[in-house]
Amino acid sequence: MGKKIVILNGSPRKKGNTSALTQAFSRGAEKAGCTVTEFFLDSMDIHGCMGCFGGHSSKECPCARHDDMDKIYPAVRQCDIVVLASPLYYWTVSGQLKTAIDRLFALEEKDGNFLRGGKSSVLLMAAEGSGFEDALTYYTNLARHLKWNDLGHVLAGGNMDIDDINGKPELDQAYELGLSIK
Repeated sequence: MGKKIVILNGSPRKKGNTSALTQAFSRGAEKAGCTVTEFFLDSMDIHGCMGCFGGHSSKECPCARHDDMDKIYPAVRQCDIVVLASPLYYWTVSGQLKTAIDRLFALEEKDGNFLRGGKSSVLLMAAEGSGFEDALTYYTNLARHLKWNDLGHVLAGGNMDIDDINGKPELDQAYELGLSIK
């Protein structure tokens, strides 16, 4: 049976370059027999972490704050692979993605740990420029902290306008990365 994959898409553009990467990755992963669930974070009602330490990881909706993260928690809890997808904003991931990542902490609180260890991760990013170093450092440290197996990343620079990524090798790389998941 194929792996369960959750994509957290932090782009504000539903049909932008980051979404083109997630679509290519998803096609490859689905061809490999995986199940892919994508959350387009910009269209969801997700508020920042309150830092209250009031979460209970074993609850279906573990966070003290209830919003659209309640749709994401069960999927992340049950998945094998978390894909973080984002445009490059000020040398790191978008606020939409960072907010969701912060809120995932509820899966680590109190009565169990459903986030740390046992999962794998992927990073997909698109940008106008090519300065991905800080974003890659953030992702690498996050994956290391959560004890996730880093399956790789695709960093697509030189994409200013919607559809700039079309025909670029990074789309093939994203597809192949998805296809490689067994």
